[in-house]
Amino acid sequence: MTRKHPPVPATPPPDGPYDTTSLRNAAVRRLLHLRDGERLTHHDVRTVAAAFTVHWRTVRRWMDNADAHHGTYTPQGRRHFTLTPAMHEALARWNGNAAATYRELVTDGIFGSPPCVSQATFYRAVDRELTPGQRAALKGGEAARRRHDVHALRPHGNRNDVWETDHVEASVFVNVDGRRCKPWITWFIDHATAVICGLAITPHQPSQDAILAAARDAILCTDHHRPFGGIPRKIRTDRGRDFLGKCVAEAFNKFGTELIVLPPYSPHLKGTVEAINGAVKHMLFKGLPGYAHTPRSRRDRRGQPLWALNELLDYETFVTVVLDWVDWWNNDHTIARLYRRTPAQAWRADLTPIDTLDAHDLHTYTLNDGGPPLKITSKGVRWKSAYYVGTWMQGHGSAGEMVRLRHEPHHYHRVELYDADTLTYRGPAFRSDEMSPRQARALRNARQREADRYAAKARRARKNAKPRFAATSRATALEPLNRLTASQATAQLRELQTPERDLHAEARPDLLNRPQPASTRWTQPLPAPKPQDTP
Repeated sequence: MTRKHPPVPATPPPDGPYDTTSLRNAAVRRLLHLRDGERLTHHDVRTVAAAFTVHWRTVRRWMDNADAHHGTYTPQGRRHFTLTPAMHEALARWNGNAAATYRELVTDGIFGSPPCVSQATFYRAVDRELTPGQRAALKGGEAARRRHDVHALRPHGNRNDVWETDHVEASVFVNVDGRRCKPWITWFIDHATAVICGLAITPHQPSQDAILAAARDAILCTDHHRPFGGIPRKIRTDRGRDFLGKCVAEAFNKFGTELIVLPPYSPHLKGTVEAINGAVKHMLFKGLPGYAHTPRSRRDRRGQPLWALNELLDYETFVTVVLDWVDWWNNDHTIARLYRRTPAQAWRADLTPIDTLDAHDLHTYTLNDGGPPLKITSKGVRWKSAYYVGTWMQGHGSAGEMVRLRHEPHHYHRVELYDADTLTYRGPAFRSDEMSPRQARALRNARQREADRYAAKARRARKNAKPRFAATSRATALEPLNRLTASQATAQLRELQTPERDLHAEARPDLLNRPQPASTRWTQPLPAPKPQDTP
């Protein structure tokens, strides 16, 4: 017994059939022109009919159609069912659910009784009148509609014409001092060559200091920095809060670099850095231990992390792996739009001059001003309730020398000091009372315990505040379940008045300022003079 396979749908031949309406219009116009000049013959009509593989009477009907439409061939086509505005509103109300919309229209009698429009006809009308983007917008909103947009490619230009920058969260859990965290990467990408000019990695949510550190790494081209970089003419960025800060704008404007802030919800306007964000996730993070999106099996315990802490990479190893991947991307990875060249080859093939700076000239590029001048004392320089000392300060204490302090954003363990008058760089200074790593770990754990305690209290409060109602299988009024007696409600109100309760609990009668008996050694005020009687 032979098994019958389902028929394979035939694919249209490469030579058609295609829509020949415009070509028919041109042929009919030519025949009408011959007829107006009294040169039209039956042979001309048969020749056109043979070219379109139709009967010659069909060509005569085309000519009659053109005569009826002022000399333009206008085929009528088949009549189709079209959606009315009320049907469009119903489709929007059901968020693009065509089946539910059809049922509602049938129930309301829009299609008559019995309905004169079948469900398949309604589906075809929806597919014909709404584009895939419009249907996606009805189902998923504006974000879903944008996935169907078509964007043109930007011109490549030359190296250092335009950079693109962005933050990307690594989809890998990393062991950071005994805690599992997802690091963040901030990098600057050259749009013309797709070269990663500079980057900075932080084990937490990045801020302005990560942006400035990555910019410094991208501009410098010597020492441990990559040979790619310089001063760009423009930098494209999204509307992230860190990129819109005053410190970042001033840092880029110092060298005449224009910071272009893109409109919201437009990642396609910085497609190079978005492509590298996706590449590092698919080409690197998926193969590392601790991948956050690893599929779970049915044997995995719910609520438990898939990767144990000892299986994760430590932070230093993760940074090394990312830097190795960046070197591979720049020097070994070929890209189709670069004509199958590596980004490094495309960079070297571009002969545009590079404007760069010396590391010493860029010393204050990523630093913020610490305020008015400070004095060097025997304990160092006091700033933000702490003393900062450096080895170069030996012999300068208690001399009254004034210095200006600059520091990296959110970095208070080290500062840079400059002469207050000439702004000459004097040297670094470090906090003299810096806590040990053990103290830092204990303080962090204590803060975490306190945060967890208050989070548990907040969860209990939300759970108690959320009303609960009885389940019902028919349309009835809501019946609350968490009803209390009057005494229970009074007790809970007394419990929830935490400010007054805490003040009463913290009150100490022994510290009250009670009136004391006057001592005999105290000076007594003179008695007020008695008014004298006037005669």
